[in-house]
Amino acid sequence: MENLQKQKAIKKINKEKETKPTGNKAAAVMDAVAEALLSFAKQDKEFAQAIVQTDKTIGDCCEEIMNGVGSSISDLEVYRKAVQFYFPGADIQMKMTIDLCASVNTPSDKNKHSSAISLDLSDFL
Repeated sequence: MENLQKQKAIKKINKEKETKPTGNKAAAVMDAVAEALLSFAKQDKEFAQAIVQTDKTIGDCCEEIMNGVGSSISDLEVYRKAVQFYFPGADIQMKMTIDLCASVNTPSDKNKHSSAISLDLSDFL
């Protein structure tokens, strides 16, 4: 049952992302929002179920996210609003790392984060 909800959500998202929203700002974030929602649906069956059970579309989601946005919005806020569009009260956590030796690491070294610094973007909010 868990995989079925995830598969339905993935199918719904992929179908809906073929139709771009009318607003330029909403259209600009559509692909990134769709990819994030696909990732979130794969992570959590309840979130996937929320996507499947609504008549709302990704286009509606992007229009709502960008409604009232001036000249900029952070990626984190876009993804947070997308999650809350489908699952009110939900939130996301975003984590970034910096690899200070990336220019000299070999491909096998990239999995080792011995010199990486971790930064949780939610600490800035």
